[in-house]
Amino acid sequence: MNENEKTEIHNENNTEMTAGEILRNARTTGRRKREIPTISKQLCIREEFLQALEDGDYKVIPETVYILGFARNYAMELGLDPDEIVNKVKRELGLIVDDMADEDNKSVADGAGDKESALRRAWGATVAFVRRRWIWVVCGLVALLVVIGGVTIWALSGEDATPTQSPVAAVAVDGAGTAELPFNADVRERFGTDNADSANVILQATGESWVKVEDSRGNTVFSRVLVPGDIYYVPAGDGYKAVFGNAGGVDVWVNGELAPKQGADHARVSDISLNPDDLIK
Repeated sequence: MNENEKTEIHNENNTEMTAGEILRNARTTGRRKREIPTISKQLCIREEFLQALEDGDYKVIPETVYILGFARNYAMELGLDPDEIVNKVKRELGLIVDDMADEDNKSVADGAGDKESALRRAWGATVAFVRRRWIWVVCGLVALLVVIGGVTIWALSGEDATPTQSPVAAVAVDGAGTAELPFNADVRERFGTDNADSANVILQATGESWVKVEDSRGNTVFSRVLVPGDIYYVPAGDGYKAVFGNAGGVDVWVNGELAPKQGADHARVSDISLNPDDLIK
Protein backbone atom coordinates (compact mmCIF):
# COMPACT_ATOMS: atom_id res chain seq x y z
CA MET A 1 0.00 0.00 0.00
CA ASN A 2 1.50 3.33 -1.12
CA GLU A 3 1.40 6.61 0.78
CA ASN A 4 -1.44 8.02 -1.36
CA GLU A 5 -3.65 5.06 -0.48
CA LYS A 6 -2.80 5.39 3.22
CA THR A 7 -3.70 9.09 3.06
CA GLU A 8 -6.99 8.26 1.40
CA ILE A 9 -7.88 5.75 4.14
CA HIS A 10 -6.64 7.80 7.10
CA ASN A 11 -8.63 10.92 6.30
CA GLU A 12 -10.29 13.30 8.67
CA ASN A 13 -13.59 11.40 8.31
CA ASN A 14 -12.06 8.44 10.20
CA THR A 15 -13.08 10.07 13.45
CA GLU A 16 -16.73 9.65 12.38
CA MET A 17 -16.32 6.16 10.87
CA THR A 18 -16.63 2.97 12.88
CA ALA A 19 -13.74 0.53 13.11
CA GLY A 20 -15.56 -1.83 10.75
CA GLU A 21 -16.13 0.91 8.16
CA ILE A 22 -12.43 1.81 8.24
CA LEU A 23 -11.43 -1.85 7.79
CA ARG A 24 -13.88 -2.38 4.92
CA ASN A 25 -12.80 0.87 3.25
CA ALA A 26 -9.13 -0.15 3.45
CA ARG A 27 -9.89 -3.57 1.99
CA THR A 28 -12.14 -2.48 -0.88
CA THR A 29 -10.60 0.82 -2.08
CA GLY A 30 -7.36 1.77 -3.74
CA ARG A 31 -5.30 -0.28 -6.16
CA ARG A 32 -4.90 -3.29 -3.88
CA LYS A 33 -8.50 -4.45 -3.48
CA ARG A 34 -8.76 -7.74 -1.59
CA GLU A 35 -11.42 -10.31 -0.75
CA ILE A 36 -12.17 -11.57 2.77
CA PRO A 37 -11.49 -15.27 1.89
CA THR A 38 -7.97 -14.33 0.72
CA ILE A 39 -7.19 -12.41 3.91
CA SER A 40 -8.78 -15.17 6.02
CA LYS A 41 -6.32 -17.72 4.64
CA GLN A 42 -3.41 -15.32 5.06
CA LEU A 43 -4.18 -14.58 8.74
CA CYS A 44 -5.73 -17.99 9.60
CA ILE A 45 -8.77 -16.15 10.98
CA ARG A 46 -12.22 -17.46 10.06
CA GLU A 47 -14.07 -15.52 7.37
CA GLU A 48 -17.14 -14.96 9.56
CA PHE A 49 -14.93 -13.31 12.22
CA LEU A 50 -13.43 -10.87 9.68
CA GLN A 51 -16.93 -10.14 8.33
CA ALA A 52 -18.16 -9.59 11.91
CA LEU A 53 -15.38 -7.04 12.49
CA GLU A 54 -16.39 -5.10 9.38
CA ASP A 55 -20.09 -5.27 10.32
CA GLY A 56 -19.44 -4.32 13.96
CA ASP A 57 -21.28 -7.52 14.97
CA TYR A 58 -18.88 -8.39 17.80
CA LYS A 59 -21.16 -10.94 19.46
CA VAL A 60 -20.18 -13.40 16.70
CA ILE A 61 -16.66 -13.58 18.20
CA PRO A 62 -16.69 -15.46 21.52
CA GLU A 63 -14.40 -13.36 23.77
CA THR A 64 -13.30 -9.73 23.99
CA VAL A 65 -9.61 -10.65 23.93
CA TYR A 66 -10.08 -12.39 20.55
CA ILE A 67 -12.08 -9.45 19.16
CA LEU A 68 -9.21 -7.07 19.97
CA GLY A 69 -6.54 -9.53 18.78
CA PHE A 70 -8.28 -10.19 15.44
CA ALA A 71 -8.88 -6.45 14.94
CA ARG A 72 -5.20 -5.65 15.58
CA ASN A 73 -3.95 -8.29 13.11
CA TYR A 74 -6.58 -7.36 10.49
CA ALA A 75 -5.55 -3.69 10.75
CA MET A 76 -1.84 -4.53 10.38
CA GLU A 77 -2.56 -6.73 7.36
CA LEU A 78 -4.44 -3.84 5.69
CA GLY A 79 -1.70 -1.33 6.50
CA LEU A 80 -3.76 0.57 9.07
CA ASP A 81 -2.72 1.86 12.49
CA PRO A 82 -3.57 -1.12 14.77
CA ASP A 83 -3.79 1.05 17.90
CA GLU A 84 -6.36 3.35 16.25
CA ILE A 85 -8.55 0.41 15.21
CA VAL A 86 -8.26 -1.34 18.61
CA ASN A 87 -9.16 1.87 20.46
CA LYS A 88 -12.20 2.37 18.23
CA VAL A 89 -13.33 -1.21 18.86
CA LYS A 90 -12.87 -0.70 22.61
CA ARG A 91 -15.08 2.40 22.45
CA GLU A 92 -17.73 0.51 20.49
CA LEU A 93 -17.63 -2.29 23.09
CA GLY A 94 -17.96 0.20 25.92
CA LEU A 95 -14.48 -0.51 27.28
CA ILE A 96 -13.59 3.19 26.88
CA VAL A 97 -16.28 5.71 27.88
CA ASP A 98 -15.52 9.13 26.39
CA ASP A 99 -18.64 10.81 27.83
CA MET A 100 -17.54 10.04 31.39
CA ALA A 101 -14.07 11.47 30.72
CA ASP A 102 -15.63 14.67 29.29
CA GLU A 103 -17.92 15.02 32.31
CA ASP A 104 -14.97 14.59 34.69
CA ASN A 105 -12.91 17.20 32.83
CA LYS A 106 -15.81 19.65 33.01
CA SER A 107 -16.10 19.13 36.78
CA VAL A 108 -12.41 19.84 37.27
CA ALA A 109 -12.64 22.94 35.10
CA ASP A 110 -15.55 24.24 37.14
CA GLY A 111 -13.62 23.57 40.36
CA ALA A 112 -16.50 21.60 41.93
CA GLY A 113 -17.63 18.02 42.34
CA ASP A 114 -14.13 16.50 42.33
CA LYS A 115 -14.90 13.89 44.98
CA GLU A 116 -18.29 13.02 43.52
CA SER A 117 -16.78 12.70 40.04
CA ALA A 118 -13.98 10.44 41.28
CA LEU A 119 -16.42 8.21 43.13
CA ARG A 120 -18.73 8.04 40.12
CA ARG A 121 -15.81 7.16 37.84
CA ALA A 122 -14.56 4.46 40.20
CA TRP A 123 -18.05 3.01 40.58
CA GLY A 124 -18.62 3.02 36.81
CA ALA A 125 -15.28 1.30 36.20
CA THR A 126 -16.08 -1.32 38.85
CA VAL A 127 -19.51 -2.06 37.38
CA ALA A 128 -18.08 -2.29 33.85
CA PHE A 129 -15.33 -4.65 35.03
CA VAL A 130 -17.79 -6.93 36.83
CA ARG A 131 -20.06 -7.07 33.78
CA ARG A 132 -17.20 -8.01 31.48
CA ARG A 133 -15.50 -10.43 33.82
CA TRP A 134 -18.37 -11.76 35.93
CA ILE A 135 -17.21 -15.37 35.54
CA TRP A 136 -13.79 -14.52 36.95
CA VAL A 137 -15.36 -12.52 39.78
CA VAL A 138 -17.59 -15.44 40.75
CA CYS A 139 -14.67 -17.88 40.57
CA GLY A 140 -12.56 -15.54 42.71
CA LEU A 141 -15.30 -15.29 45.34
CA VAL A 142 -15.71 -19.07 45.41
CA ALA A 143 -11.96 -19.54 45.77
CA LEU A 144 -11.88 -16.99 48.60
CA LEU A 145 -14.69 -18.79 50.42
CA VAL A 146 -12.86 -22.11 50.03
CA VAL A 147 -9.67 -20.62 51.48
CA ILE A 148 -11.54 -19.04 54.40
CA GLY A 149 -13.33 -22.33 55.08
CA GLY A 150 -10.06 -24.28 55.01
CA VAL A 151 -8.35 -21.87 57.40
CA THR A 152 -11.33 -21.99 59.76
CA ILE A 153 -11.40 -25.79 59.83
CA TRP A 154 -7.64 -25.93 60.44
CA ALA A 155 -7.89 -23.40 63.29
CA LEU A 156 -10.75 -25.30 64.94
CA SER A 157 -9.10 -28.70 64.60
CA GLY A 158 -5.93 -27.51 66.36
CA GLU A 159 -3.81 -29.62 64.03
CA ASP A 160 -0.69 -28.37 62.33
CA ALA A 161 -1.48 -27.55 58.77
CA THR A 162 1.02 -28.65 56.19
CA PRO A 163 1.24 -26.03 53.49
CA THR A 164 0.51 -27.36 50.07
CA GLN A 165 2.17 -26.13 46.94
CA SER A 166 0.19 -25.64 43.76
CA PRO A 167 1.36 -27.93 41.02
CA VAL A 168 3.56 -26.19 38.46
CA ALA A 169 3.47 -27.55 34.96
CA ALA A 170 6.84 -28.86 33.85
CA VAL A 171 8.57 -27.54 30.78
CA ALA A 172 11.47 -29.07 28.93
CA VAL A 173 14.95 -27.74 29.62
CA ASP A 174 17.55 -28.92 27.11
CA GLY A 175 15.58 -32.19 26.72
CA ALA A 176 17.19 -33.57 29.87
CA GLY A 177 15.01 -32.41 32.75
CA THR A 178 12.09 -30.21 33.71
CA ALA A 179 11.83 -26.93 35.58
CA GLU A 180 9.68 -23.83 35.37
CA LEU A 181 11.29 -21.10 33.26
CA PRO A 182 11.63 -17.50 34.50
CA PHE A 183 9.01 -16.22 32.04
CA ASN A 184 8.73 -12.44 31.56
CA ALA A 185 4.92 -12.57 31.98
CA ASP A 186 2.73 -14.51 34.39
CA VAL A 187 1.52 -17.68 32.67
CA ARG A 188 -2.13 -17.38 31.59
CA GLU A 189 -2.88 -20.40 29.41
CA ARG A 190 -0.72 -23.25 28.09
CA PHE A 191 -1.10 -24.73 24.62
CA GLY A 192 0.57 -27.80 23.12
CA THR A 193 0.98 -29.38 26.56
CA ASP A 194 1.36 -32.80 24.91
CA ASN A 195 4.79 -31.57 23.82
CA ALA A 196 5.79 -30.16 27.22
CA ASP A 197 8.10 -33.04 28.23
CA SER A 198 10.09 -32.98 24.98
CA ALA A 199 9.86 -29.38 23.76
CA ASN A 200 13.18 -27.60 23.24
CA VAL A 201 11.44 -24.42 22.04
CA ILE A 202 8.72 -22.61 24.00
CA LEU A 203 6.89 -19.47 22.85
CA GLN A 204 5.36 -16.97 25.27
CA ALA A 205 3.35 -13.89 24.32
CA THR A 206 4.32 -10.69 26.11
CA GLY A 207 1.93 -8.72 23.87
CA GLU A 208 -1.08 -9.66 21.75
CA SER A 209 0.17 -11.60 18.72
CA TRP A 210 -1.17 -14.04 16.17
CA VAL A 211 1.12 -17.09 16.04
CA LYS A 212 1.06 -19.84 13.41
CA VAL A 213 3.37 -22.89 13.42
CA GLU A 214 3.79 -25.20 10.42
CA ASP A 215 5.63 -28.53 10.04
CA SER A 216 8.17 -29.35 7.33
CA ARG A 217 5.37 -30.21 4.86
CA GLY A 218 3.63 -26.87 5.36
CA ASN A 219 0.81 -28.29 7.47
CA THR A 220 -0.48 -25.95 10.18
CA VAL A 221 -0.01 -27.52 13.63
CA PHE A 222 -0.96 -24.42 15.64
CA SER A 223 -2.69 -21.12 14.85
CA ARG A 224 -4.05 -18.75 17.48
CA VAL A 225 -4.03 -15.21 18.78
CA LEU A 226 -1.96 -15.35 21.97
CA VAL A 227 -2.45 -12.73 24.68
CA PRO A 228 0.16 -11.74 27.27
CA GLY A 229 1.06 -14.76 29.40
CA ASP A 230 -0.06 -17.47 26.94
CA ILE A 231 2.63 -20.06 26.11
CA TYR A 232 2.95 -22.72 23.42
CA TYR A 233 5.21 -25.78 23.52
CA VAL A 234 6.66 -26.36 20.04
CA PRO A 235 6.90 -30.05 19.05
CA ALA A 236 10.44 -31.43 19.08
CA GLY A 237 12.09 -32.00 15.74
CA ASP A 238 13.46 -30.11 12.74
CA GLY A 239 11.56 -28.36 9.99
CA TYR A 240 9.05 -26.37 12.04
CA LYS A 241 8.52 -22.75 10.98
CA ALA A 242 6.43 -19.94 12.44
CA VAL A 243 4.68 -16.70 11.54
CA PHE A 244 4.42 -13.99 14.22
CA GLY A 245 1.80 -11.27 13.71
CA ASN A 246 3.56 -9.13 16.33
CA ALA A 247 7.14 -10.37 16.45
CA GLY A 248 8.17 -8.00 19.23
CA GLY A 249 5.41 -9.40 21.43
CA VAL A 250 6.67 -13.03 21.43
CA ASP A 251 9.46 -14.39 23.64
CA VAL A 252 11.25 -17.48 22.32
CA TRP A 253 12.85 -19.80 24.89
CA VAL A 254 15.40 -22.32 23.60
CA ASN A 255 16.61 -25.08 25.94
CA GLY A 256 15.77 -22.94 28.94
CA GLU A 257 17.46 -19.77 27.60
CA LEU A 258 15.75 -16.66 26.19
CA ALA A 259 16.61 -16.30 22.49
CA PRO A 260 16.87 -12.95 20.65
CA LYS A 261 13.64 -11.31 19.46
CA GLN A 262 12.59 -12.36 15.96
CA GLY A 263 11.36 -8.89 15.00
CA ALA A 264 10.13 -5.49 16.16
CA ASP A 265 6.88 -4.62 17.91
CA HIS A 266 3.82 -4.85 15.62
CA ALA A 267 6.01 -6.30 12.83
CA ARG A 268 4.70 -9.36 10.98
CA VAL A 269 7.54 -11.84 10.40
CA SER A 270 7.18 -15.05 8.37
CA ASP A 271 9.31 -18.17 7.79
CA ILE A 272 10.87 -18.11 11.27
CA SER A 273 12.86 -21.32 11.67
CA LEU A 274 12.10 -22.96 15.02
CA ASN A 275 15.25 -25.06 14.91
CA PRO A 276 17.04 -24.38 18.24
CA ASP A 277 20.41 -23.67 16.57
CA ASP A 278 18.84 -21.19 14.13
CA LEU A 279 17.01 -19.34 16.90
CA ILE A 280 20.15 -18.95 19.01
CA LYS A 281 22.10 -17.65 16.03
